Parts: sequence; C-alpha cells; structure tokens
Amino acid sequence: MRREVLPELLDQLPASDARAIGSRRDLQKVNSCMGHARIMDRVLAGSFSAASPHSIVDLGGGDGTLLLRLARRVAPRWKPLRAVLVDREQILSDRTRAEFETLSWRVESHQADIFEWLERPRRDGSDAIIANLFLHHFRRDDLRRLFELAARQTDFFLACEPRRDGFSLLSASLLGFIGCNDVTRHDAKVSVRAGFVQDELSALWPAGDGWRLQERSAGLFSHCFVAQRTPRGLPS
Repeated sequence: MRREVLPELLDQLPASDARAIGSRRDLQKVNSCMGHARIMDRVLAGSFSAASPHSIVDLGGGDGTLLLRLARRVAPRWKPLRAVLVDREQILSDRTRAEFETLSWRVESHQADIFEWLERPRRDGSDAIIANLFLHHFRRDDLRRLFELAARQTDFFLACEPRRDGFSLLSASLLGFIGCNDVTRHDAKVSVRAGFVQDELSALWPAGDGWRLQERSAGLFSHCFVAQRTPRGLPS
C-alpha cells in the first residue's frame, strides 16, 4: 500500500465543535484498543532501567490523556518529573492536570507549532520525547526536518503510529461498532493510509552521532519507532 498523506477532519474543526469533542473522546478508546501506553511503557522500562528521566515531552500531545495513562504505568518506578505537552490546540483540562498532580508530576501545556517549538534553543533539552499517532500527519520532507530538530533536543525519541496494511485499514472501517463518530471513522482510515511499515522512519532519522534505531510492528495495528543515542564508548 503506497503511503498517502491527506487532511484529517479533526484537524479542520474548531476545538469546541461537538464533533471534534466527540472524536477526541473516541481517540481515548482507540488508544486503549491499540495499547500504545502499554507499548511505550515497555520501551521506556528497557531504555530507562538505570535511572528515571527528569523530563518527558509529548509532541502533539492533545488533551494529555495518553501521557497520563503512560504516567500511571511508569510512576511506581520513576521519580516525579516534568511533563510537557506541545500541541497547536490548548485542550488540557483542569481535571487531567489535577490527575498528573496526584502523581507528583509537574505538567506544562504549550500551544505552539511543533516546528517553531522544536527550533527554540533550550539549555537543558529533554530526556525523552514521545509522539503518539502524530508523525503520520507529515510528509517525508517535514518528517526529516522534525527528526533533525528533535535530535538536537534529546537523546531518546519514541513514536507509536498506525501500521499501514490491509488489516489495520479493515479494522479502521469497523470503528463505528465501538461507537466512534463520523470524524473518527473518516480520520482512522486516512491515518492508516498515512502510516508506516518496515524502516521508513529510520531512513529519515539523522545519520551518525551514535544513534541506535529500532523500528518494528507492535500490537495488532501499530508501528513503533525508537531512536536512542548510544553513550560514548559503547558500540551503536
């Protein structure tokens, strides 16, 4: 299946639109079905086994519910940290913010263009950057630029995206059976067609500089990409 990036309805609707609100609720169900918090938890457990990170950034983090689900999984083994949501919409609710606070996580929500945010110089960088169902919105050249900017900010990058295959496309067409609205049903099929297979993301990550890349299918519907900078003195 050839990769095709097309506009998604949710990106064109105002955040306050009833169909958009319903679709964001649907996405919580979709994330649960795809198991992305569980997949990310397993990767992070292996990558941060010696020490917990001090900060984690979620690109395109939306309402923060995926990061909150992930936070609940890692909180028992990680020290409290700084969580940063970056999205063009400011939709983090007071309730979700409060739930982060119960974990002693300090959460920040930044309404910004992703590229502009990544281009801003930061003294400390980010220990980990994650992206959930976000990279498939971008065409090849924009992904390459996003990766180049992210690689300057962090030593660890993790993404979970739709897997571009017939089974995922068929499953997307059945989302009405779990109550997803027309926006979600439309966007799910668009997302699968814009998803990834094999080593497509690895091919766009900046070469050299000691990066270890992993890319594979994950779960029933997903594609996982990990980039981790190798400590000096260790083989990549």
